[in-house]
Amino acid sequence: MTPIAWTPALQLDFPPVDNPHQAFVRLLAQAQTAPDHELLAHWQAVLTHTEGVFQIEDRWMRTTRYPGADTHSLQHRIVLNLMREGLGKGRSGKLAPLREMTTELASWFTKHTQAQDAALALHMRRHQTGQSETVRT
Repeated sequence: MTPIAWTPALQLDFPPVDNPHQAFVRLLAQAQTAPDHELLAHWQAVLTHTEGVFQIEDRWMRTTRYPGADTHSLQHRIVLNLMREGLGKGRSGKLAPLREMTTELASWFTKHTQAQDAALALHMRRHQTGQSETVRT
């Protein structure tokens, strides 16, 4: 398996989205390549980061009345639920499903970024909102 890597296809030219996305890619790549004894800690770091990013994006969508908010936020909730489920599996000693989730999450992220987040970044540039909000990694 080749770990996820930042590519120009993920660049949205909106730093409040691109910067946390670059951190996400770095964290997920670390989880994908982590030895078994470190996998849970890396997955937890990805989950914590993702929760923060999604909270900010959801807040932006609410405060700017983003028209695609329902679908976008629904994807956030579904992904977080699956990530938490993966963490539970990992904690119970089932690392194989968690490793598979790292690959699936990378695939989902690329699609989500190019569709949902690209539209949100365009909307946010028009509103000039969120420039000061950051996610800590």
